Amino acid sequence: MNRHLRRHLQAMNKGKTIFAQIMSLVNEYEFQKCVNRYKGDRHSIKFKCRDQFMVMSFAQFTDRSGLRDIETTLNLCTQDLYRSGLKAMARSTLAEANEKKDWHIYQDFAQVLIREAKKLYADQKLRVDLDEMVYAFDSSTIELCLKLCPWAAFHHGKGAFKMHTLMDLRGSIPTFVRLTDGRVHDSKVMDKIPVESNAYYLMDKGYVKFDALYKHFHLKNAYFVTRAKDNMAYGVLERRNVDTDAGLISDQTIRLTAARTSYKYPDALRIVEYEDFSTAVVYRFLSNNFQLEALTIADLYRERWQIELFFKWIKQHLHIKTFYGTSMNAVFTQIWIAICDYLLLIIAKKRYMLEPSLHTISNSIGQILFKRGNIREIFNQPTLSVNALKTELGDQLALW
Repeated sequence: MNRHLRRHLQAMNKGKTIFAQIMSLVNEYEFQKCVNRYKGDRHSIKFKCRDQFMVMSFAQFTDRSGLRDIETTLNLCTQDLYRSGLKAMARSTLAEANEKKDWHIYQDFAQVLIREAKKLYADQKLRVDLDEMVYAFDSSTIELCLKLCPWAAFHHGKGAFKMHTLMDLRGSIPTFVRLTDGRVHDSKVMDKIPVESNAYYLMDKGYVKFDALYKHFHLKNAYFVTRAKDNMAYGVLERRNVDTDAGLISDQTIRLTAARTSYKYPDALRIVEYEDFSTAVVYRFLSNNFQLEALTIADLYRERWQIELFFKWIKQHLHIKTFYGTSMNAVFTQIWIAICDYLLLIIAKKRYMLEPSLHTISNSIGQILFKRGNIREIFNQPTLSVNALKTELGDQLALW
């Protein structure tokens, strides 16, 4: 961003609330295209999809506990609503919108934001020295009250659905999200992942499904790094020397020996054993890449902590016990708007050149949503950056 444009943005944002500055990043033309695709504003006069998006975003950023809380808070903040582009409304109006306005509107708009975020972070450097794309894939189970949400039957009288997510680690961008029945096993979604040649995919051992790893990744010239299961049967073809001082125990080329698994994955694999000295836990990493240093394989898998932070943020801001609606449409609407909000923060961090980590920005945004002033000046205060570092370090250590 050039210096003149930066000054122009600073001048424009000076009297705006933080919320208004975040929401100004919404491309109105693209948003309306998504609305029109599903006739979202049909029969709507006062409360359109844009209003729903704004109010739901406000509710999730500020951790509102339910529809009544949203209504009460908006009525108490009437002086700030106009400056922020918000409307006060009855909870029945918002409930009806969440029930009736198609959740696909916000799923489609999320794709718009994903494309923008990927462009902004295309040159972002990874902590692991790689030029190739690196993705983390994982899922999170979100529980629901079965009595209120009978469509989400899980097991043992509980309700739940799963959120399967592929994250681009340059910018922590969730590039692919699939919502499924809570009973769907993680490995069943592997063939839905968009796979790029020469890219790296980091997955937990729940995704060790050898036919999918072979057909969907290996044969497409993509690399995977996952964890080997304890009962995996294999023979060693080659052993390489390792630096034991760095925590490495072994680096081997192997071939699967069990009849079924060797048929499903007939080529050689690589297994790297690594001990985390801080916890004395030994990890066995499985990969189809033979070019990277053994320690880089371990470092790559460590980067999965970013997707754990994403799931943590989504769950914190979804109020699992008090969703703002109970039908599948209402729940999926809330989830996709939460994803859009997360993407807007990713875009804001780059557009406004915010220095704190994304994790810190997302956790503090609700406290200053109606504060007026330039968002860059507010977030780039030195005291905020120091607190950010402490918070994020604690999370990283806990997520290995």
